[in-house]
Formats: sequence, C-alpha cells, structure tokens
Amino acid sequence: MAEAKKSPELEIVIDDGKRRVPIKNTLGEEIGVFYFRPTDIGIISRYNELAEDFDKIMEPLETVGIAADGTAENPNDKEQTAALAAAQGRLFDAVDKLFDGNAAEAFFGSMNPFSPVDGEFYCEKVLVVVGDFISAHFESEVERVNSRTGKYTKRHKGRRG
Repeated sequence: MAEAKKSPELEIVIDDGKRRVPIKNTLGEEIGVFYFRPTDIGIISRYNELAEDFDKIMEPLETVGIAADGTAENPNDKEQTAALAAAQGRLFDAVDKLFDGNAAEAFFGSMNPFSPVDGEFYCEKVLVVVGDFISAHFESEVERVNSRTGKYTKRHKGRRG
C-alpha cells in the first residue's frame, strides 16, 4: 500500500509584531482584549490625531444630560439619544482606527464610554492609559532597534575615508 504524502501548507507566516494585550480593571479582572503592534510607527500619529479630535468627538454631548450609567438622562428625548449615539460612534471609529481593528469593543464592551468614573468620563481614563501604554511600548521597541543597529554602525565608523 502506498503511503500518502502530506503536502506543505500553502501559507506564509510572518511575525508582524502584533501582540495580544489583555485589558484589566483595578481589581485585576480581565474586561477585554485588544491587539497591538508596538513597532507600528503610525500609531503615535493616529493617537495624536485622536487626542486632537477628542473635543470634536465629544461635541454632541454638550447638549446632553448624562445619567450615571453613561446613557442619556432623558431616554425619551430623541435628540439627546441621537447626540449620545453620534458621539459614541465617533469615539468607537477613532479607537478602531487607532489600533487598526475592532478595539473599541474591547475597551467599552463592559462599560459605557460616557459613564462617569472619579469625575471623568470612562473613555477619558481609557485614552490616558492607552497613550501611556503606547508611548512606553513604542519607546522600548525603538531602544531595541537602536541597540541592534548600533552594533552594525560601530563596525563601519572606522572605515570612512
């Protein structure tokens, strides 16, 4: 009887740097997961864009009373409900664009982004922590690259001339 040959997979697997990052609350409970590439050189400019646009994203909320759960104080007021939905849609789009994927659900799936926490909207707290996270991990990756390339450039410095 002839033995069947296993054909190789028709795929290429490349490490693109994407990492799975759990999101935890202050009690250590996992409340979501998002995916992040610490070496994505565009993430800093996308974060800065989100930060610059934050007031514009939140602008519809200027006329909305917000209840403790992050919803409109008057859920029967269609204008308030629409303004809240518009702001949430803009926020979710911006967060998804930041991480190039469906990250808004990971951050806001368990809590409304406009819920107040210690005098701030929950989404404001999230964006500050995300900014610090991006900055720390990006800087760490840049240091690793500089260290690696430094050993090559040192060899060639003496060869000029």
